[in-house]
Amino acid sequence: MASKLTELGVDCADPTALARFWCSVLEYEVHDVDEADGTVTIGPPQALGGDRPGPVPPVLTFARVPEAKTVKNRLHLDVSPADREQDEEVHRLLDLGARYADVGQGTESWVVLVDPEGNEFCVLAARRP
Repeated sequence: MASKLTELGVDCADPTALARFWCSVLEYEVHDVDEADGTVTIGPPQALGGDRPGPVPPVLTFARVPEAKTVKNRLHLDVSPADREQDEEVHRLLDLGARYADVGQGTESWVVLVDPEGNEFCVLAARRP
C-alpha cells in the first residue's frame, strides 16, 4: 500500500488568522488548536470523517514560525469553485483577504492569488470536484 496525503503544513506568522481565512475558503472547520506549539489544524467538517466512502481531503496545519516568507512557494494549493464560476470565486476570495499575484503565469486559465500571509494559490477554471 502507498502512502496517503493526510496533512499539509503551512508555516506562518499568525496561525489563527490564516486558519480562519482558509476555513472560509474551503468551508473547513478548526479541528485542533495547540497554544503550546503555536499550531492550528483545520479540516473538513467532522461529520465528513469516519466511514465516509471515497478520499478524505487532507487537513491543513498552520504553524507559527519567526521568519517571514521571502520567496515564491515551491508547493501551492489549487482550489476549484464547487458551486460558482471562476470569476465569482475569485471575487469571493478577494473579499476574504486574498490578493492577486503575478508569478509569471501570463494568460493561463487559472488565476493566481496570495493568502493574507503571501502564500500563492491558484483558482482553477474548468475542474470541478
